[in-house]
Amino acid sequence: MADLATRGAQVTAQITLTDDPKIRRHRGGRFTQDRIVVPATLTVLQTPASLGSPLRRGAAGRAIAVNTPVVVFAQGPEWSSLLPSQSLEVTARLAPATPGDLIGAVLLVRGSPRVLTSPSWIQAAAGTLRAGLRTAADVLPADQRGLLPGLVVGDVSRMDPQLTADLNEAGLSHLNAVSGANLAVVASAVLALSRLAGFPLALRAVLAALAMIAFAVVARPSPSVLRALLMGMTAAIALGTGRTKDGVAALSASILLLILFDPELARSYGFALSVFATAGILLLAPRWRAHLTGPDPEETPAHADTHDDSAAENPTPTWADAASRLRDSAPYGAVASDPAGRGAGGSGSAGRGVVGSDWVVGGAATSDSAGCEAIGSDSVLRDGVASNSAADSAADSAAFGAFTSDSAPHSDDADTPDVVLESQEPHSAPIRSSPGRGRRRLRLPRWAAEAVAVSAAAQAAVTPVLVLMSGQLTLVAIPANLLAGPAVAPATILGFVAALVAPLWPQAAQWLVIPAGYAVGWIILVAQWAVSMPLATLPWPGGLPGLGLLMVAVAVMILVLRRRTWRTAALTMAAAALVVGLVVRPMAKLWPPPNWLMVVCDVGQGDGMVLAAGPGRGIVVDTGPDPVVMDRCLRRLDVRDVPLLLLTHPHADHVDGLPGVLRNRRVGAVIVSPQRVAPQESNRIATILARHRIPEWTPSSGSRWQLGPSEMTILAPDPAQGDAEGQGEGSLINNSSVVARVRWRAGSALLSGDIETEAQDALLRRLAPRADVLKVPHHGSRRLDPAFFASVGARAALISVGADNDYGHPAPSTIALLHRLGARVYRTDRAGDLAVIDQDGQLAVVARGP
Repeated sequence: MADLATRGAQVTAQITLTDDPKIRRHRGGRFTQDRIVVPATLTVLQTPASLGSPLRRGAAGRAIAVNTPVVVFAQGPEWSSLLPSQSLEVTARLAPATPGDLIGAVLLVRGSPRVLTSPSWIQAAAGTLRAGLRTAADVLPADQRGLLPGLVVGDVSRMDPQLTADLNEAGLSHLNAVSGANLAVVASAVLALSRLAGFPLALRAVLAALAMIAFAVVARPSPSVLRALLMGMTAAIALGTGRTKDGVAALSASILLLILFDPELARSYGFALSVFATAGILLLAPRWRAHLTGPDPEETPAHADTHDDSAAENPTPTWADAASRLRDSAPYGAVASDPAGRGAGGSGSAGRGVVGSDWVVGGAATSDSAGCEAIGSDSVLRDGVASNSAADSAADSAAFGAFTSDSAPHSDDADTPDVVLESQEPHSAPIRSSPGRGRRRLRLPRWAAEAVAVSAAAQAAVTPVLVLMSGQLTLVAIPANLLAGPAVAPATILGFVAALVAPLWPQAAQWLVIPAGYAVGWIILVAQWAVSMPLATLPWPGGLPGLGLLMVAVAVMILVLRRRTWRTAALTMAAAALVVGLVVRPMAKLWPPPNWLMVVCDVGQGDGMVLAAGPGRGIVVDTGPDPVVMDRCLRRLDVRDVPLLLLTHPHADHVDGLPGVLRNRRVGAVIVSPQRVAPQESNRIATILARHRIPEWTPSSGSRWQLGPSEMTILAPDPAQGDAEGQGEGSLINNSSVVARVRWRAGSALLSGDIETEAQDALLRRLAPRADVLKVPHHGSRRLDPAFFASVGARAALISVGADNDYGHPAPSTIALLHRLGARVYRTDRAGDLAVIDQDGQLAVVARGP
C-alpha cells in the first residue's frame, strides 16, 4: 500500500464510509470547487494489470482484500447524501498519508462513486433524524438554522462561517459541535422521566445507557462524546449496581480504553482538550468554589480560630450531583479536530455539565438547564414520585454523582441541598483564621461560586493545550460561557425531541424548534457581544516556547498572589490595565487611523479594499477569498452600510468573500465586468445578488460616483474596444477586470484589478491614467507592462498578497521595477491592513501590522 501510494498508482477500490462526508469550501487558490473529505476503510484494492503490484507476486490486476483506514478526497454533490456504513466502489489515485497519521493512504477520487450497499438500519435511522431536524430548522433565521443542528446532533453543514469564527473567538467553539454536554443533557432527561415513571433503579440505568448510546450514534462519536460516553456508561453501571465511582479513576480508565481502541486519539487536540477540561473541574473547581464562598459565619463562631473545610466537602451525594457530573464542556477558545477530520469542541459553560463530561457543573447553574431541572433538585423528585425511597435517591446520586469520592460538598439545608461539585482532593486541613476574618471576606452565593469555579477551572486546565495549538489566550471565554450556558440545555432537549418527532409529525417538529431557536439566538448574541469586546483574545507565542512562557507567568502569578502587599499591587495594576483596555483604548482607537480614505484589507491571497464613503459607510472593491476575514475588516472600520460594491472580475480570490460583506449590512448595488468571460461563476454571483435583491450593474467606461470624500470613475474595460485577450482562460478573466480611478482632495489612486500585460497595454494606449497610489495588478505578477507602470507614476505601490502563496507573488522582477520607478512598496503579507490617509493635504500610507 505504501509503495503504491508513493508511486501515485491509479486503482479501483471498494471502501466503507466510517463518517459523514464533510464539505471543504474552496477559498481561492488552485481549487475552484468545493471538496468532499470523508474517512473510510479500504476493503478491496485492484491495481491495473500494467502496474506491477508490490502486494504479492502475480497480484497485478486482481482484487485484493485489505482492511486499511484511508481518507477520501472527492468532488461532486452525490457524496453529500451518503451515510456511514455504506460501501462504494471508486476510481482513485493513491497518495501518501501525512507522516504521523494512522492511515494507510489518501484516495484522490475521480468521477462519481458507485454505491454498492445501503447504510445499516441504525445509520439510516440516524440519518433520517438528522435530516428531519435540518428540515424542521428551516423555519428559523439563517444563523439559528445552522447552529441548532450543529449544537444538537453535530450537523454543521449549514453553519455560517462568520458565526463559526465568532464562536471560536468568544471561547464558545464547543457549541457548534456536539460534545459530552449534549450527551449529558439527554441522559439526565431520560433519568428524570424514568424516575418520575417509577421505574426501578436497574431499569433507569439501562434506559440512561441506551439513551447515551443512541445519542452518540445520531450525533456521531467525536472525541469528547466518546470520552463522555465511556464515563457515562461507567456511571450507568454504578447506578444500576448501587455503587459509587471515583471521578478521576473513571476519567483515567476512559482515557486508557479509548486510546487502546483508537490510538489516533492520542494525538487529537479535541480529545486532549476534553480530557484536560474534565480533569480541571474534578481537581481544581471544588477548592476554588470553597474559596469563593468563604467560611460560613453561621458555622464559624466569633470566638473560633479555625474552620474545617472537610465538612463542606463531604456530605451525602444528591441527585443534583447526578445532573452536575455527566455533562461535558469543551475547552474554551478553539475548535480542534483530529487528523481524521473529526471536529472536537469539547467545552461547555458553567451551568451545563454533568457526569462524564469535560465540564462538571452544579449549583444553580444546573437549574438554568431545562434538561437538568428535574434532576438537580431532590424536592422535585420527591414531589414527583412519592414512592421512590431515600435509598434509591442516594444510590442514584452516588453512582451518577461525580465519579469522584464518596462525598460531596456540604449543604446547609438538608431538605433542599445545593448542587455542588465533588472533589478528588483529600480532606483539606483546617483553615486558620482570626475571629471575624471569614465575615470580612467577599463571599459569593454558592450557585455563583459554583458556576465561576467550574468555568475558571476548565479554562485554566485547557489553556496550556490552547497555547500549544493556537497561540492565543481567550480572555472573554469565561464570561461568555457563563452567559451562554443556560441556553444550551433547552436548545439541546427541544432540538433532540424535534429530531425524534420530525419523521412522524413534521409540523410538531417545527413548533419545537421555534423555542429552541430563541435559545440558540441568545447564544449567537453572546458570541457577537464577546468578539466585540476589546482584548477578547490576547496574542501569545504558540508551541513549546509559548508553553514555557505560560509556565513562567503562572509561577510568577502564584508568588505574587501569596503575599498580601504584592497581591494588592498586582490587582491594582490589573484593574488599571482593564480600564486602559476597555475604556481608554476604545476612546483613542488605533485602527482605523484618523482621516482614512482607503484600506487594503489583509485577506490573504486575494483582493479586498474599502473606500471611505462617509460615517459608517464604505465602497467595497472586491471581497477576497474568505467571508470571515472580509467581514472582520469591515467591522474594524465600522462599515455598516455599503452603497456600492465593485467586483472587478469573477475569480474566487476576489469574490468568494461576498457573504462577509452581505452579513448584517445593506448593499446598495454591485458593479460587475461587462465582459462575461466566466459565465458559470458570473451566474453564481448573479444568483446570490438576486437572492438578496441587490441590483447588478455593468456600467460603461467613464461612469462616475461621488460618495463621501471618494469620487470613483470606471476606466476599463470598454466594450467598444472588443473582447478581452490573454494567454489562456485565467488571463482572459484577469484582463476583463474592471479598472477604476479614485480621487480625493489629497490625491488619487488607481485600482487595477488583475489586469495583465495585454489589458495594461490597451489601457495605456487609450487613457494613460496617472495616480499617486497604485494598487498593483494581479498581486505583483510578473506578467506586466513596464511602460504602463511608468506611465501611472505612483509614489506608493500597494500589493495585496498572501504569505507563502503557491504562485510566487509578488514576483521579484515586479518589486525591482517598482523600486526603479521610485515607488515605495507596501505588502499586506508583511504589513497587514494598509490604510491610505489624508495627512495635512497629502496622501500617506499607514500599516496596521500583521
